Amino acid sequence: MSMPAPSPPLRWSDLLHPVVAGLISVIVNYGGTFILVFQAAKVAGLSPELTASWVWSISIGVGTTGLWLSWRYKAPIITAWSTPAAAFLVTALAATSYAEAIGAYLISAAAFVVLGLSGGFDKVIRLIPPAIAAALLAGILLPFGVQAFGGVGLDPVLAGLLILAYVVLKRFTARYAVVGILVLGLGFLLTQGRVDLSGLELKLAAPVFTMPAFSFKALLSLAIPMFLITLTGQYMPGMLVLRNDGYAVNANPLVTVTGLGSLLTAPFGSHAFNVAAITAAICTGKEAHEDPSKRWIAGVAAGVFYILIGVFGVTLAAVFMALPSVFITTLAGLALLGAIGGSLAGALVEPKSREAALITFLAAAANIQLFGIGGAFWGLVIGLIAYAALNGGLAAFAKSLLPARPAPERPAE
Repeated sequence: MSMPAPSPPLRWSDLLHPVVAGLISVIVNYGGTFILVFQAAKVAGLSPELTASWVWSISIGVGTTGLWLSWRYKAPIITAWSTPAAAFLVTALAATSYAEAIGAYLISAAAFVVLGLSGGFDKVIRLIPPAIAAALLAGILLPFGVQAFGGVGLDPVLAGLLILAYVVLKRFTARYAVVGILVLGLGFLLTQGRVDLSGLELKLAAPVFTMPAFSFKALLSLAIPMFLITLTGQYMPGMLVLRNDGYAVNANPLVTVTGLGSLLTAPFGSHAFNVAAITAAICTGKEAHEDPSKRWIAGVAAGVFYILIGVFGVTLAAVFMALPSVFITTLAGLALLGAIGGSLAGALVEPKSREAALITFLAAAANIQLFGIGGAFWGLVIGLIAYAALNGGLAAFAKSLLPARPAPERPAE
């Protein structure tokens, strides 16, 4: 691996926006999807100690890998738990013992280590045309933008306040718009008494080791599905987020490191973590910092916040989950507006690929669920088929992906 290019010297003024972007991505992750982990733990009949160990292991693992990768490659590499895998476990753990589930986690993590070391994943990512990649990202993020405004019908005062504040701040101090709505929204909720911190008690989490058990049933029903849905639903769009914002980081070491992290934390309950997609987009765009070379700070900050939450187990995670869902969805949608707009602009800029990009965008936004595989994968498949069909068929598409051959040298006369 090559060493990262020297980063420009940091000033205190460089820290505010990326640190806030990292914080928002963590709030959105815990507030938006972590409930799935608790639901899966309940289905599996886990004790409070095992549940706290799951929270500890996934938070520490995500925080450590994201922090190290962001610092190592000087890019905002946000890692997160596999949300589609957590959703899958809500039903799958009902028919599998916890020890067998731990064994399946280990097998899935080992498969990602092998994939990263093989070097094949990065080659696949580089084959995707830029317009299709941008359209896929825009389609994945679109529902979050829509939810930002859908909250007006559920909680008009809170959602309306955030939207109005965002527009005003964008007009007069665009750089502080996202920071402003975060502070304003939290202040509003506290003054309204809608976030109760009176019962908050910081308790250190204690990791609990579970001896894994391996079975052919768990391999087929847990390990293989988890590997496939995490690969297609998380790693692939996560890498496209980085590429879309100009970070040409090799995917292979990222897959290897997160796979190793998952492997080490699996015996303590961690199901899988990976390169993030949606929450990463909060940290890779201009909202995190005008200078792309300074946005890696957001990845380090997010890692620190994840580790802090992991140390205290369920306690701090429960605080974020107590925030109103309208606040979470509106904050996330407004923070992602820049990423959605930039992706759409990149997707539609070339007339030749515009229609295929539009098809990709709509297919990804539809979030097709088929054969247990999520919408990101099917959006990409449909988009690539459309791109091939509209640009000369599969043969022409494959030929366009191959490097040009140098012209043969003419023999000397």
